[in-house]
Amino acid sequence: MYGTEIPATQSVAGISVPRDHACVWYNVPIMRLWAFWRRLQYVTGVFFFWSIIGVLVYYTYWYTAPTCFDERKNGEESGIDCGGACVRICAFSVIQPSELWVRAFKIRDGQYNAIAYVENRNINVGTAALEYTLALYDSQGLIVERKGTTILPPDGVYPVFEGRIDTGSRVPTQTVIALGEDSVWVPAESGREQFKVERRELKSADTLPVLTSSLLNTSLEEATDVEVVATIFDAKGNALTASQTVVPYFPGRKTKDVVFTWPTPISKTLRTCEVPTDIILGIDLSGSMNNDGGTPPEPVTSVLNAAGAFVARLKSDDKVGVVTYATEAVIREGLTENKVRIADVVRKLTIAESDEQGSTNTGDAIYRAQDEFSSGRHNPDARKVFVLLSDGLANAPEESPEEYAVNAALALKATGVEVFTIGLGGELNDAFLQSIASSNDQYLKAATAGTVDAIYRSITGAICEDGAAVIEIIPKTSASFTPLR
Repeated sequence: MYGTEIPATQSVAGISVPRDHACVWYNVPIMRLWAFWRRLQYVTGVFFFWSIIGVLVYYTYWYTAPTCFDERKNGEESGIDCGGACVRICAFSVIQPSELWVRAFKIRDGQYNAIAYVENRNINVGTAALEYTLALYDSQGLIVERKGTTILPPDGVYPVFEGRIDTGSRVPTQTVIALGEDSVWVPAESGREQFKVERRELKSADTLPVLTSSLLNTSLEEATDVEVVATIFDAKGNALTASQTVVPYFPGRKTKDVVFTWPTPISKTLRTCEVPTDIILGIDLSGSMNNDGGTPPEPVTSVLNAAGAFVARLKSDDKVGVVTYATEAVIREGLTENKVRIADVVRKLTIAESDEQGSTNTGDAIYRAQDEFSSGRHNPDARKVFVLLSDGLANAPEESPEEYAVNAALALKATGVEVFTIGLGGELNDAFLQSIASSNDQYLKAATAGTVDAIYRSITGAICEDGAAVIEIIPKTSASFTPLR
C-alpha cells in the first residue's frame, strides 16, 4: 500500500514516546486534575460541616449577645455600655456638674453641717449617684473628710448636704468639695419643677428651731427616698444655715409636711427684720451720770432721750425691757411689746439720791438681764439682744468687780444673747467693755452724750437688715429617671 508513513514515535508533552503508549501519557494530567478537584470538594465539605457544628456549639454554650452591661463597646454603642440602644448616656457627651459654692455651719461646739450648691446644666439628663468628697480644713490642714453619693436631677442647681460633722476642738476655716466624674448619667423627665413649696414656717428660732414646709408632688408618679434640703439666706444672699430631711415615700399629686430641725438656736444668725427681737436695755444710773451738771442734768438726760427714741424705732413684734444699775441692779420693766409705755418710762428715769455717791455694779445688771431673758415673757421665736450703757468703771461688788461682770457676760452670751456695749465719756476701760460685748465691733464708744443717739441707731441697723431672709427648700429624687436596661 502506498501512502504517508506513520511515525514510529509521537511527542507527548514535549517528550517523544512510542506511538502505542502516547494515549496513556496524554490522559495522565487530566486524571490528576480531576482527582484534585474531587479531593478539594471533599475537604471543603468537611470544613463547612465542622464549621457549622462549631458555630452551633459556640452559640449554644458560649455566645452572649451584646448588652449595655458587658463592659465592652459593642453593638450600636457610642462608648462602653453607653449610647446607641443603651439608656446610659456616655460621659463624654455630658456637661460635667460644677460647684457654685460650699460652706460649713457650726451647729454646736465641735460639730458642723456642710452644704454645697452644685449646678447641672444638662437638659433632661441626671444621675442618681453623683460621687463627691467633702473636706473641712483649718490652718493646720485637713480636719475631716466625708465621701458620699447624692442625686443630681437635670437642668438646675441642687444642694449636696453633709450633717453632724465632728471636728473635735478644731474650727474649720475652709470647706472644699470634689465632684466625681464616673457617674451614671441617664435621661430624666423632670427636675426641680416636680415639687412645689406651698408653705413654710419657722418657729422657736431661739430655742430648738423647727422649720415646717408643705410640699406638693406635681407628678402623677410616686417618689421614694426624697432628699429635701432647707437653706436659709440673709437679705444679701449669704447662706446662714442649712438642714436636711428625707421623705421615704411621696405619693403622686399629694402634699406632705416636711420638718427640719436644728439642735441649737439659729436666731442670732438671722438678721432679717422679719425675725422678732427681744431687747433689754441696761442703763447706768450711777451718780457719775450727773457729773456734767445742767438743768436737766447731763449726760443722763441725753442718754435717756436717745434710749427712748431707740425703743420707739423697734418693730411691732419686738419686745423690750429695761434694767438700771448703780450700786445694785433693778428690773424697771420686764419684756413687753408696749414700746410706747417703755419709751415713756425710760425718758422719766432719774438717779436716786442714794446712788449719787454710790457704785457701778455692771455684773449685777448683766445677771438681772439673764433672769429676764429666762422668764416666760421671752418670745421663743425671737433673737435676744442686751444693750448695756456705762459711763465709768465697774467698782462693785468690792472684790474683783470687773471679773464679776465678765463672768456674768460669759454666762449671758452662753445662752445665745447678743451683747452690745456703749461706753460714754473718757473714764472707761475699753478692754473691759469689749470683753463684755459679743465682739469687738459690738463695743461702741460715744465721746459725748450727743453721739449716743447715733450709736443707738447703728445698733438698730445691726440687729436686723433691710429685706427678708430667704428660706430655700429643694427636694431631689430619682423617680423621673429612666431605669437602666
